[in-house]
Amino acid sequence: MNAHAKYPAISDLKTRARGRIPHFVWEYLDSATGVEATQRRNRTALDQVLLNPSILHGEFAPDLSTTLLGRDHPLPIGIAPLGMSGLIWPGAEQMLARMAARENIPYTLSTVASQLPEDVGPHAGDQGWFQLYPPRDPVIRDDILNRAKSAGFHTLVLTVDVPVASRRERQTRGGLTQPPKLTPRLALQAARCPAWLLGIRQTGMPRLRLMESYSQVKGSLPSNQHIGYLLRTSPDWDYFKALRDAWDGPLVVKGVGRAVDAARLTDEGADAIWVSTHAGRQFDGGPASIETLPAIRAATPLPVIFDSGIEGGLDVLRALALGADFVMLGRAFHYGLAAMGEAGAAHVLDILRQDMISNMGQLGARSLKDLPACLRQTP
Repeated sequence: MNAHAKYPAISDLKTRARGRIPHFVWEYLDSATGVEATQRRNRTALDQVLLNPSILHGEFAPDLSTTLLGRDHPLPIGIAPLGMSGLIWPGAEQMLARMAARENIPYTLSTVASQLPEDVGPHAGDQGWFQLYPPRDPVIRDDILNRAKSAGFHTLVLTVDVPVASRRERQTRGGLTQPPKLTPRLALQAARCPAWLLGIRQTGMPRLRLMESYSQVKGSLPSNQHIGYLLRTSPDWDYFKALRDAWDGPLVVKGVGRAVDAARLTDEGADAIWVSTHAGRQFDGGPASIETLPAIRAATPLPVIFDSGIEGGLDVLRALALGADFVMLGRAFHYGLAAMGEAGAAHVLDILRQDMISNMGQLGARSLKDLPACLRQTP
């Protein structure tokens, strides 16, 4: 049975993933913060974006290709950063980097990944992006930038929507600490997931290796107060300007939710705007990402990247129709890894590709630039 017959949708991979990883890992991957209202709003708001089918267009194969930051890609899709990927599936960072290199799509490595940039960058080929949680110390900042650049990461993503640690109550109740420690309760959960546990025994328990190389902190910390939080700062506009001066490649700003901020970032030298609610993991009282997208699109001529709530190719088309140039997914690729290993990430991408092709056929959209005209207009 091929993968599409067994797992035709990302939701099928999600269901399979939940049964193959320990509960405390699932809570880390799948949870948001608060009562998780923002996470639900992301889904509800995407469902409310309607596109009009169109007829009598004859046979055609839609063109899904696009250009972002001077690079051509076969799909408007990339891999978003997700901290501690190696906890979700052993070896995840290298697996995702290899898949991105094969498929010619961006892969974004998190500052709080379980692997060092030097160990992941060679696997990503020329598709490596590096996500920065801003260190307070400029010496540490510059050293991280140099290490990322030397490892082959050409695009920097500054995350700005984590000025303080969020509560992440489900994650906390799950019992995860940093570095992870298998207490008797968590060890029992791990024992029920033999494939995950075997992988962890081969790779070792994941740690925040990059952050640990700059700190002398010992012992376990809560997963929402880990060593990365101790070293990072809440950046301001001066910090952004200093970072712009320090990085000589494309600079993307992730976590933008207001048009006025997108406009100023344009003036201050950003190369792309990334609209995101951090998948509902940071603040539970804001609008859905898709609701803020049109105003941000109108506020900047820069490329606009979108994430949060994407569950299929139709959602990708919705975001593109409302003005996004590119769409990033994090959780979905990790559902694939947890469900099927390395092949699961490639299957997620193929699900998205086939879903886009099917829905663009219904819309009569021969290329991505045709999508805005497909939006249902309010009477």
